[in-house]
Amino acid sequence: MITWDDFAKVDIRVGRVVQVDDFPRAKKPAYQLRIDFGELGIKTSSAQITKHYAKGDLLGQLVLAVVNFPPRQIATFFSEVLTLGVVVGDGDIVLVHPDHEVPLGSRIA
Repeated sequence: MITWDDFAKVDIRVGRVVQVDDFPRAKKPAYQLRIDFGELGIKTSSAQITKHYAKGDLLGQLVLAVVNFPPRQIATFFSEVLTLGVVVGDGDIVLVHPDHEVPLGSRIA
């Protein structure tokens, strides 16, 4: 069990995918994402979402991400945020996102 204070430390924000690149050096199939979080700027994320999403389908899509983890190096890429999704199988991720337009950088409560 965690407390409300523990949960409140996790900074989850809304961003828009502005660039998607293949990530051939990743151990598991993944994309390199650039995500615009409004006032927080553009951040990078490695996302293992290739099973359900083509690169072109991701452009412009709103996503949720944890923005207050330290950057994590994956091969030669630094992932600055953790893009959130639902695990529906072994390495099978479906993104979670707002179903309406909201301001970029909005905090999740």
